[in-house]
Amino acid sequence: MRLQFLGGATTVTGSQFLLTTDRARVIVDCGLFQGSPNEAARNRIPLVYDPSSIDAILLTHAHLDHCGLLPLVVREGFSGDVHMTKATAELARLVLLDSGKVQAEQTRSRQQRAERQARRAAESAGQTALPPSEPPIPRHAEADLRAQPPVLETEIEEPLYTVVDAEAAVRFFRPTDYDTPVTVAPGITATFRDAGHILGSAIIVVDAEDADGTSRRICFSGDVGRPNTPILRDPTAIMDGADYVLVESTYGGREHDPTEEAIRLLAEAVNAVAEHSGVLLVPAFAIGRTQEIVWELDRLLSAGRIPHVPLYLDSPMASAASEVYRRYQGYYDDETYELLQRGETPLDYPGATFTNDASQSKAIRTAPRPMMIVSASGMLTGGRIVHHLRDLIDDPAALLLFVGYQGEGTLGAHLQAGATEIRLDGATRQVRCQVRSISGFSAHADESELLDWLRHFAGAARKPRRVFLVHGDPEAQLALEPKVRDLGLEPYRPDWQEVVELD
Repeated sequence: MRLQFLGGATTVTGSQFLLTTDRARVIVDCGLFQGSPNEAARNRIPLVYDPSSIDAILLTHAHLDHCGLLPLVVREGFSGDVHMTKATAELARLVLLDSGKVQAEQTRSRQQRAERQARRAAESAGQTALPPSEPPIPRHAEADLRAQPPVLETEIEEPLYTVVDAEAAVRFFRPTDYDTPVTVAPGITATFRDAGHILGSAIIVVDAEDADGTSRRICFSGDVGRPNTPILRDPTAIMDGADYVLVESTYGGREHDPTEEAIRLLAEAVNAVAEHSGVLLVPAFAIGRTQEIVWELDRLLSAGRIPHVPLYLDSPMASAASEVYRRYQGYYDDETYELLQRGETPLDYPGATFTNDASQSKAIRTAPRPMMIVSASGMLTGGRIVHHLRDLIDDPAALLLFVGYQGEGTLGAHLQAGATEIRLDGATRQVRCQVRSISGFSAHADESELLDWLRHFAGAARKPRRVFLVHGDPEAQLALEPKVRDLGLEPYRPDWQEVVELD
């Protein structure tokens, strides 16, 4: 029995693990690499396995770095069942269809940019200009992170997959309930436990048995949520142990702001833009972070801690995801459920404007100030947030507020680190807007919370033989490693594509 680390190894994204027994082959997570161009390039590397040989795929949750490669794997020949919780099935459908659409738009945008560059080069050389291309699509689909050489049309890559591929992948979804063991392949049973990260997120406990009756229990943490956060239940403590554990390490060596401090900083930011008739611009992932920020803004308004500043939720996927959140109230924690029972609407900010088409999104720039804009993507790697940044980057009355993790090499990470100028649409832009960060709204457990979750394994009768540190940059893993060892557990940092025998 062996485990191969095809993603999430010495990096945060690209979650994918191949479990092989002498009876079956199962993949846990099937995510895209995201972040810097070097990370994203891994998505183009040929698969190391034959998709038609895979019996089943298990998804921990619906974020793109955990499910986003699925349409490609299906197109390449996978035809088994894809198991996940019911809410994850609905959210993953939104994510994959959107991903196919965005990839097509980005490819077309790059082609048009290449044609413009070739036309300018031809004109400067005294040659006949190339014929005009098709009308351009909205340019918010991408942003340059740094100066890059001209892109030749022959260098432009096709999308990894299309909307049609995404629709084909969704047909293999097999939703299941929490805490209900499911036989997913010969000798392999999976139990999905609530991870408290986003709606439907799961810690997956896999019991695998070889033909000779030898069994192993492997616990895949996925992304572990935080205790005592709004809307969702706390992450499940796995009390009965496991033989092996894969645990995320995104925030190894770091602690989040206390929740009350994070809420105070959010109120402070809203009050600042209200006082100066400014704009609060919040990059937020459409699933999870957006819903939590709206929840907190509604609570602050109800408590009289902020004035009523108009809110624009500029993300069609966030709007659709919020509808899914409303349908799964059984996944909520007690506090949120009680608010709903009293007739309150904590998932809705009064008077919020949802913008579903591009014209509505563009009209926000002329809306009266002050205002708040929450838009995707959360790391400024694309989406509508980029065209708002283009409008506001040199506006001292604008406040760019980061409320989540910024991947290494992303535009968000550069700005969060204090960059005074950036490359945007191929041009150098000065950063004159205010930039602030709040870590207390992260949907990932910080170091102390991860160690608290692992502590249950250290005291279990079935104590893990090894704890694999995944979903983290090397620095975070190195910081977490000795503290896992102090719990009496044996940590291990697997390399990308490494194969480990589960003795």
